[in-house]
Amino acid sequence: MSTVEADFDRLALLDDEGWTTNNQYHDSLLKHVPEHCENALEIGCGTGAFARALARRCKRVVALDLSAEMIRVARSRSSQFENLEFQLADAMTWDFPQSHFDFVCSIATLHHLEQRELLLKIKDALKPRGVLVVLDLVQSDSLTERICDVVALGVSGGCGYFTTVDCSHRPKCGRRGSNTVNTIRI
Repeated sequence: MSTVEADFDRLALLDDEGWTTNNQYHDSLLKHVPEHCENALEIGCGTGAFARALARRCKRVVALDLSAEMIRVARSRSSQFENLEFQLADAMTWDFPQSHFDFVCSIATLHHLEQRELLLKIKDALKPRGVLVVLDLVQSDSLTERICDVVALGVSGGCGYFTTVDCSHRPKCGRRGSNTVNTIRI
């Protein structure tokens, strides 16, 4: 068992409403779910709070997590959703179906993974005009980014990015300058 997996197994037991402060962003993230969404995927679903919200909007939702305890808790809280499937899986080795998902989301997960490799898999799994939404931690590299971090810290009490990537121009999605990227400092 990896350290990350063991840590998240312990976090799954912390509370009934979900242990993460990222839950406050769910409504903002849900605004990006396409109308008439057939298939959605959440990578790093934790205890399933966002996956349940997706299941209210999408025909079918698959939610992945590396932590067996997170998946156990998510399933126990989600029995009323027949259109929601939780899978114990490592996103890096999971068999992504080609051109299958209308919507893919990852909340506070990508920083644990090899991002370039995973983003290429996600790109291939999205249908044409599919939407990828990522809420995660980032490392600020430039002086401008670090100044924005200080400003953001005063505004939100924490730093991060809310980023949506519209993969409607799929051939080069994931490569700089080839898609629409909206980033809002939070």
